[in-house]
Amino acid sequence: MAIKLSFVVPAYNEEHYIGGCVEAILQEIGSRNDCEVVVSDNNSNDRTDAIVSAIAARDPRVILVRETRRGANRTRQTGFETSHGEIVAFIDADTKMPPGWVRRMEAEFSRNPKLVCISGPFVYYDLPKGVRILVRTFFILGYIMYILGRLLFRTTTIVQGGNYAVRRWALDKIGGQDVNIIFYGDDTDLAVRLSRVGTVKFSFKLPILASGRRLAKEGAWTMGVRYAINNFWMVFFRRPYTTVSREIRFSQETVYQPDNKTRERVIAVLFTTVVLLIFCAIAFAIYVLAKDGVFSTVSLAQFIAGKR
Repeated sequence: MAIKLSFVVPAYNEEHYIGGCVEAILQEIGSRNDCEVVVSDNNSNDRTDAIVSAIAARDPRVILVRETRRGANRTRQTGFETSHGEIVAFIDADTKMPPGWVRRMEAEFSRNPKLVCISGPFVYYDLPKGVRILVRTFFILGYIMYILGRLLFRTTTIVQGGNYAVRRWALDKIGGQDVNIIFYGDDTDLAVRLSRVGTVKFSFKLPILASGRRLAKEGAWTMGVRYAINNFWMVFFRRPYTTVSREIRFSQETVYQPDNKTRERVIAVLFTTVVLLIFCAIAFAIYVLAKDGVFSTVSLAQFIAGKR
């Protein structure tokens, strides 16, 4: 039987998460024989290999491949080259796939033959509620920029690395993953290149549970701004702004304690101020134009709602 769906899971020293990630995928696909799970191990020195090998011993749909050269994108590419699926889903090792993920993903591809990639947000299950709300706000702002990118530049610039699925032929056509990108900017690079061969969609209907360990250590505000800057750099300069990344691994429950709390507060104040100023400027412009009779606010509301 031909493989219709492959899951590629890049992993480096993920002994505390990889088992739960793979088991969640297997539970989601049930008894389907047209699926496979390829764990691409990036030369781990912990128990990652042993855990995956144990799962593979009882389920032949799980395949372990090793990539000794460091780099998340290089590891994804190795997994992709090992896989056989018509659709390939790239899932991070510290995530847990919720029920219905596969059904919703496949429905999107079935409805739109031009769709080459579908992605969704992370839901950080192990972070405090306030931080999760902040992260969701970042995703909403990113989605607004995604819409503007499609309207102004005829391209899309948002794919959530670690939670996306792509048609094999499309990824082959663009030359696969850019293995020269080490960490930051890889998802933006992929989105931009894939948008040249088809439709790339970001949907809040395709969330995945993820560990918030990086945000817990470096701070949600810091990471939000860092990702935004690297997204901008990849779109306009075709290279990431940040070229190094920290290896963050927790052997215990995630605790939200950013290393640099002062930096977090400064970024929070500056970011909030800038956003408020932008919204005030937009609101003032709409007020002035409406007052001068350039357009009606009622007509604007109808336009947004798609009414004529």
